[in-house]
Amino acid sequence: MNQRCPPENRKRTSEANPTSSLIHGPWIVSHEFTIIIPPGKKPERLDVFLTHHVENATRSRVQRAIREGAVLVDGRVARPSHSVAPGQLIRVTLPSPPPQRAEPEEIPLEIIFEDEDLIVLNKPAGMVVHPAHGNRTGTLVNALLHHVQGLSGVGGEGRPGIVHRLDKDTSGLLVVAKNEKAHAFLARQFAERSIIREYYALVWGHLTGRSGLIEANLGRSKSDRKKMAVVAGGKTAATEYTVLKEFPYISLVRLKLRTGRTHQIRVHLAHIGHPVFGDPVYNGRRIMAGSRSLRQKAEVQNLLKALPRQALHAKTIGFVHPSTGKQMMFDSSLPEDMVAVLSILNQGI
Repeated sequence: MNQRCPPENRKRTSEANPTSSLIHGPWIVSHEFTIIIPPGKKPERLDVFLTHHVENATRSRVQRAIREGAVLVDGRVARPSHSVAPGQLIRVTLPSPPPQRAEPEEIPLEIIFEDEDLIVLNKPAGMVVHPAHGNRTGTLVNALLHHVQGLSGVGGEGRPGIVHRLDKDTSGLLVVAKNEKAHAFLARQFAERSIIREYYALVWGHLTGRSGLIEANLGRSKSDRKKMAVVAGGKTAATEYTVLKEFPYISLVRLKLRTGRTHQIRVHLAHIGHPVFGDPVYNGRRIMAGSRSLRQKAEVQNLLKALPRQALHAKTIGFVHPSTGKQMMFDSSLPEDMVAVLSILNQGI
């Protein structure tokens, strides 16, 4: 993984020069910032370096920006193949595509509950919640727009009805607002942390005690902008856990969110040395250190083949209904892939 430039070596402004003649085509300028390559940085292509260090960037977008003169190295236009070196100052005016309106798509949905105010549904693993760079179609929002004529517009054209999200490869329950009143009411509960959200996860190893609380501030990783990490000065985050069952090298745990940060559960569990089993981003697909027989290693490989994503499911959600004022509580069954892994683990006990 590439080394992230220290925060003190990076300067960012919320707006770039809108009159710049360096950006052409159907783009809008998102932001402008500078990077000072830190000491000890190994040589690396400029386009590769920026792809790894700019949020939501792809290599093709970065290369286009470089070709159009939107990336300067020590004040000069550079080539994508330019090799970055310690001490160099890189100035980037990175364009981004204009927001696109989500279009309805006929995609099946597992609706748990629906009325005139909201929808509660069970999102499958592999489905992105709303359109974003790299995922313009096939999302939950595309499916919702086909299912219902009216959704709350508070989130904008790309995120109608979306009050909260689940990661692409996390399955489970989501609540969606069908009007502005419901959206505001539900959003307030999330902000006040009165929403009940419980997850089930398979994690590596055995946690300390039958229950506990993980408290660690979260922010963007300094080594990879696309990941989250425990960082000093990050946003406060707290996750409760309860161990439901222990297997030889994996545990089934229930997790309750006190806060709702991006990747919170996954980062917190990895931070304490018990990453979510199968998590490709936070070390959940690496056989954990310790004495592992060849038989156990073979078992783990078979389990990972059966579970090509993180074993994390949003099982329960509870909230106050925006119109009736009644407490609503919904529960869902574990998805087939997690059930299959649990079945194999139970057989081995």
